[in-house]
Amino acid sequence: MDSSASVKQDLLKAIPNLRAFAISLCGNPERADDLVQETLIRAWANLTSFTEGTNMVAWLYTILRNVFYSEYRKRSREVEDVEGRIAATQASPPPQDGHMNMRDFRQALLELPDDQREALILVGGAGLSYEEAAEICGCALGTIKSRVNRARTRLARTLAVQSAHEFGPEPEWQAILDRSGSSRASR
Repeated sequence: MDSSASVKQDLLKAIPNLRAFAISLCGNPERADDLVQETLIRAWANLTSFTEGTNMVAWLYTILRNVFYSEYRKRSREVEDVEGRIAATQASPPPQDGHMNMRDFRQALLELPDDQREALILVGGAGLSYEEAAEICGCALGTIKSRVNRARTRLARTLAVQSAHEFGPEPEWQAILDRSGSSRASR
């Protein structure tokens, strides 16, 4: 009981010296107060690692110095973004909308007649040319083109798509991406 009271007294006595050291490190009294506070919080949390009878002030100086340099390294990696331009480029639409849209697309794709679905998957999904798809399906080139066109038209109607601009982010996300100048905005 008596020894813990003495440790607390040593902590309190060290505060003016810690503050002076912190000011010498950062040159800002407000920032120095924050450093001293963080030092005392860490010291208090790790008081069991302090060996009584050793130099309390040196231990506290070490903690303060480590806090200062850790925060310094952290700040050196930070970028000032006053107007939010950088943050705007980091915005991304929520993933659940894409998942739901993909689920609707899969369902609409399954509702297509087999020949149209096959043609659309070969040309649109697998990236084959119309000629290659026609050869695989064993039909004329015009037949494949017709099946792909009918499949696209039917999918657009089923999914209530009016234009190609409706694919991708929702309008409010598109506006954010457009403002940030992101290349993703054109997708």
